[in-house]
Amino acid sequence: MVADPTSPEAQAEVARKHKAAATTVIALFVSTILLSILAFVARPYLEEKPPNLPLDFGVRIAVLMLGLGAIVWRRNKFSAMRLADIAGLQGVSGLVRTLEKTTIQLAILAESIATIGFVTTLITGNQLYTYWSGAIAAVVLVYCYPTKSSWLKTVYRFTDPRFQQTS
Repeated sequence: MVADPTSPEAQAEVARKHKAAATTVIALFVSTILLSILAFVARPYLEEKPPNLPLDFGVRIAVLMLGLGAIVWRRNKFSAMRLADIAGLQGVSGLVRTLEKTTIQLAILAESIATIGFVTTLITGNQLYTYWSGAIAAVVLVYCYPTKSSWLKTVYRFTDPRFQQTS
């Protein structure tokens, strides 16, 4: 367990985990764009079926719940009290591991939004499902993109005694 956030080991761990999380988010963003391109290219091969209102409402509700759920999930997992507890119990390593894990979970939620839209496009033949769910997934991916400066600020805030607030 790394205790000092300014140590070379802690800085290397933050850099390594940040790169892994950022690479994952970027890869899933590219995947979301590729799904939209695939839906566009497949347009001549898709047969548009009559409107299916239960499916339409179900997809919209699922995308809405996953999108809002991503926001709630992030706010819950990155709450100050929770991060302070993790830093107190697990130190820098635990805090960075939590930042990485939560970021990847949010990116997977975003990719599931895009996948739901793409599958619905395949079912209904209407590529607009892929486009608007891809746009929502892109917003969630941008929202969860990890900036290294914010990770460093978080690590310093919760593990460096110089940045701790006194009672």
